[in-house]
Amino acid sequence: MGYATWREPFVRVVPFAGRYVPKPHDVIVGIVQDVQKTFYLLDIDASRWAPLHTSGTPWEPGPGELDQYLRIGDAVLVAVENLDATGKIGVTMKGDDLGKLTGGTLVTISPAKIPRVIGKGGSMIHTITRLTGTRVAVGQNGRIWVEGSPEGIQRVRECLRIIDEEGQRSGLTERIEGYLRMTGPTDDRGPKTPTAPPVDRKSPDPFGDGSYPPDENEGGTDRNPDIPHNEINEGEGPWEA
Repeated sequence: MGYATWREPFVRVVPFAGRYVPKPHDVIVGIVQDVQKTFYLLDIDASRWAPLHTSGTPWEPGPGELDQYLRIGDAVLVAVENLDATGKIGVTMKGDDLGKLTGGTLVTISPAKIPRVIGKGGSMIHTITRLTGTRVAVGQNGRIWVEGSPEGIQRVRECLRIIDEEGQRSGLTERIEGYLRMTGPTDDRGPKTPTAPPVDRKSPDPFGDGSYPPDENEGGTDRNPDIPHNEINEGEGPWEA
């Protein structure tokens, strides 16, 4: 089962569940499972592990020195560099915003729901980070790294749970914003008092997708009134806010 979108002459079905299928240039979160002499083996939640060779890292370790940089259990943000006919996956840590993820918490959801986590033009992920005061790095393989206060991390976890369970429904943006406002919006300086008026759920939906315009005093992100209500928000990685 999946969520269908029509773009003539094609129909695309995004599955509700399933393992991650790598694509070139995807930015993903890997977990170090083994350290060899010249490479690390990463679990990327795909059908096979991916080797991260020293040539794909910013370091120049000698033989037997790799565990001085990464150890088993460490999380890294890497990009899929190449795929061959046998299914072998090549990844690299060289690139903007890539590298070892220190501190924070990892949350895992279905890879199929990542476009809804990002939102069109990054709208959803920026809403979440703005109202929780957290930093988030989203991997296309369904792993999401969250850094912030314990309260902020917990609220992001709940947002991701809602998206994972209800990502196929319309009005998801309104649901997420409503939850964040009810639990006490925060920003980078800590908790603040909500200033937006309560949402009138009986009023007409001005955008047709279940979302409402941001409060003028809030300085929120732009909305896109032309997003069809029956179409999933597409997003591309990497996204870090």
